[in-house]
Amino acid sequence: MINPIGSDKLMPLFVYDDKQHEALMHEAETLPSILISSAAAGNAVMMGGGYFTPLKGFMNVADAMGCAENMKMTDGTFFPVPVLNLVENADAIKGAKRIALRDPNVEGNPVIAIQDVEAIEEISDEQMQFMTEKVYRTTDMEHPGVAAFNSVGRMAISGPIQVLNFSYFILDFPDTFRTAVEIRNEIAERGWNKVVAFQTRNPMHLAHEELCHMAMERTGADGLVIHMLLGKLKPGDIPAPVRDAAIRKMVELYFPPNSVMVTGYGFDMLYAGPREAVLHAYFRQNMGATHFIIGRDHAGVGDYYGAFDAQTIFDEEVPPGALQIEIFRADHTAWSKKLNKVVMMREAPDHTKDDFVLLSGTKVREMLGQGIAPPKEFSRPEVAQILIDYYQSLND
Repeated sequence: MINPIGSDKLMPLFVYDDKQHEALMHEAETLPSILISSAAAGNAVMMGGGYFTPLKGFMNVADAMGCAENMKMTDGTFFPVPVLNLVENADAIKGAKRIALRDPNVEGNPVIAIQDVEAIEEISDEQMQFMTEKVYRTTDMEHPGVAAFNSVGRMAISGPIQVLNFSYFILDFPDTFRTAVEIRNEIAERGWNKVVAFQTRNPMHLAHEELCHMAMERTGADGLVIHMLLGKLKPGDIPAPVRDAAIRKMVELYFPPNSVMVTGYGFDMLYAGPREAVLHAYFRQNMGATHFIIGRDHAGVGDYYGAFDAQTIFDEEVPPGALQIEIFRADHTAWSKKLNKVVMMREAPDHTKDDFVLLSGTKVREMLGQGIAPPKEFSRPEVAQILIDYYQSLND
């Protein structure tokens, strides 16, 4: 199986030993505590599950600046984005060496992790702007990722963490949320060697389904892991349970048995386009995938990124040898009226736009809201029905 990054074994920060876990839960009640941001809680969940191996906790400012600039911490460790615990005000934990981090996404704000405090540093406007520009390629506050990153405070609390729970993800998504540890174990149990990972924050229509079939066929993969984002999305995105039901129906009907795992991870979307694509590849290698599909405008939003920036960044900016996972570079896929099948648009040079069945997201949402299934060349009828039921429930 492919090795995790920077280590020959996964390094989850969740405390699996029951006795130690219980002792830490008691200790947490006695420690100074601070309410962290949703982004920091998502990072704690990812570190807890081993996805961010070999990170041991939240970065200091020098490491975060290094990751923003060239994807390297001060000791040379590769990581594609800063992982910070930023707060507005750190007075409550001033002088503390060990603190409890409280989860903003669960009622009652239970402790999600304990952190050893190595430093509390204030990030300057210039540093914040530098990191924003490098990671998001824009400082426009209309960009949802830029707005989120710049809205949580400037005090950076750095140091290692011990993770005590996986926030709301296990309770809300018991059938779907999986740690990198669990996914690696299941890949091994299934006897898969070559594994394709597919990232999604949306339901999968026919073009996505066929793209996965193409990737599996062309890489000679034994299995596919559909790995969906379960954390915070932007307004208007389809809720995870609906997406989950639609994807599971597609897998059940249109993929061979024992060829697909439907899983999810807990994290807040950055919408950072190319940089987020590298982060996506990073933690897919850690969960045991050997290939990762990156298509047009991967992890993008609006018009901030070029169509294939999320592919070229692997040639232009990722340090050589940093990743073992291979990128399956996809173009837009759509139904060809000429060939009567889904194709990658770049592989049909004799086609014009009119030769493809193309529908905008807005048009699809409009149709579903009116109870109209998109054409079968666009969406599987069984998938469309689940989405129609959801959109119609909004109108009730």
